[in-house]
Amino acid sequence: MRSLVLLPLVLLVACGTPQQQCIARAGTDLRTLDTLISETEANIARGYAIRTETREQPYMTICSSRDKDGNVRSEACWAGRLVTTEKAEAIDLDAEAAKLASMKRKRAELAQGYSAAVSACRATYPE
Repeated sequence: MRSLVLLPLVLLVACGTPQQQCIARAGTDLRTLDTLISETEANIARGYAIRTETREQPYMTICSSRDKDGNVRSEACWAGRLVTTEKAEAIDLDAEAAKLASMKRKRAELAQGYSAAVSACRATYPE
């Protein structure tokens, strides 16, 4: 899931100016932490977490093939498809609150470092 969230950012970074690329790289950890903070806040508000599970589900279909004479042959065969489900998962609300407080402290630290990194990017790659 996280990689799907970051994919548009990776594509955007590839197209930006060197300064934009530098700033985007500098903010990667901060954006990741923001996503985790939002998820944890939602879990606390709901009282439970939502776990996403993707698995392969087999199904019967018709497969076609050609025999050695070139004739098309159809027969039943098994194939698989990916199925994604969401399941509620019990959480320890006290532990989640402590984790959230810890992430918010870490975010404040990262935000200070991010500001310094952005300044360095602008000095290194002026536009």
